[in-house]
Amino acid sequence: MVALTAAGLAVKAVSIFVQRSVWTVRRWVRRSETTGDFGDLPRLGRPAIYSEETKLRLIAFYCQTQPLPGCGRWSLRWAVCHLEAEPDIVGAEPSKSTLHRILKGHCLKPHLSHYFLHITDPDFFPKMEHLVHLYHNPPEQLFFFDECPGIQVLSRLVPDLQTDTMRQRLEEFEYIRNGTIDVFAFLHHSDGKVAIECRADHTTLTFLDVFEGHAKRLPMAATIHYVMDNLSSHRCYPFCQLVAQLSDVPCPSEKELCTQTKRAEWLQRDDKRIVIHFTPFHGSWLNLVEIWFGIMGRKVLTESFGSPDDLKAALESFADIWDHLLAHPFRWTYDGKGLHDKAVKRFAQMLLGSPAQIAIRTLTKLLKLMRNLLENYSSQVTAETWRLLAQSFASQSEAIKTAIHRESGPLRKKNAEAALENFVLAFRKYGFLVEKDVAV
Repeated sequence: MVALTAAGLAVKAVSIFVQRSVWTVRRWVRRSETTGDFGDLPRLGRPAIYSEETKLRLIAFYCQTQPLPGCGRWSLRWAVCHLEAEPDIVGAEPSKSTLHRILKGHCLKPHLSHYFLHITDPDFFPKMEHLVHLYHNPPEQLFFFDECPGIQVLSRLVPDLQTDTMRQRLEEFEYIRNGTIDVFAFLHHSDGKVAIECRADHTTLTFLDVFEGHAKRLPMAATIHYVMDNLSSHRCYPFCQLVAQLSDVPCPSEKELCTQTKRAEWLQRDDKRIVIHFTPFHGSWLNLVEIWFGIMGRKVLTESFGSPDDLKAALESFADIWDHLLAHPFRWTYDGKGLHDKAVKRFAQMLLGSPAQIAIRTLTKLLKLMRNLLENYSSQVTAETWRLLAQSFASQSEAIKTAIHRESGPLRKKNAEAALENFVLAFRKYGFLVEKDVAV
């Protein structure tokens, strides 16, 4: 404030810029001219009971320890009672309000949690780039397909009631299960319209029947693109046969397409009428139809239904209303910026936490992912993050090797050992690990 005023700016302009009152600006300018002292003046009130060091110990206790062996979360009351019984832990016995005030002062809410879907597909980023390019350059016939299986048909014991104030609806807690239903949905990229089919199951035969019915309703001369996830029925040989039949091309023999990887590669080829684009594993959020499923759930699935037919009628009615009144294209704007760095940081945090709790098959995928990121996307991750991962891995390398050694499955163990060796070699190649840090 003083510097800006000295530079010739008006007091009112300075107050707007620093978001303080005009009186505050004038007071500080006057104080600088009279005393030149910018330190805080003595304040009234009781002096602080806890030092900053004690506050940090309280924060560390509440946020970094667990009340039960390897599990549980503190509540304020539980933590206060524990510190009263064990005062030597942090050297303080705060009240519940004091502990809450300290946590709130640092914007900490460790009792809250959110689900997240960690990236585990070693080829996640090439697959994501392919889909993002497809969304930015969409063909005319581009559809997003997915199933919503096992939707429970629930009916409440009594109808809902409206409160006298009309501000809230009362719902009966107890319900009766009336079976389940499966919804298959095709979202058209160009206009956002959705075609759905409700079935009693989502077996491979059901999927093939639903897919064939949708494809046959489209122009025979057009190339049709579908985006879908990696469900086994989406990569099975009967599906390859169906795509070949609908595309009027010969289907390779089952011996030629003997693995899911080979079948997926053939389904993704663009030399036929129907082209399949697969999302990465653990990458269902890249499929735009998931947005529509979320809307459907909020608009329909919160109601009470007496039978699968009642729910089917409601779903089909909503889909019809959507197509005629609400449909609109979903525009994809996310480009993945920052996701590479975040994936590496999260893996480093996992290693610093408890690497023994990571499933071996997931650890294998993560090691492959980190190696691929280092070799193909190293510039998308900061050097500081790479060093953090290297330090985390070096500190936990023995625990990782022990966890792999204890794996009972011989093939999983072999794959994990190979992934670990390749990971270490890649990090040594780029100078993030040295021989003394870790030995394979």
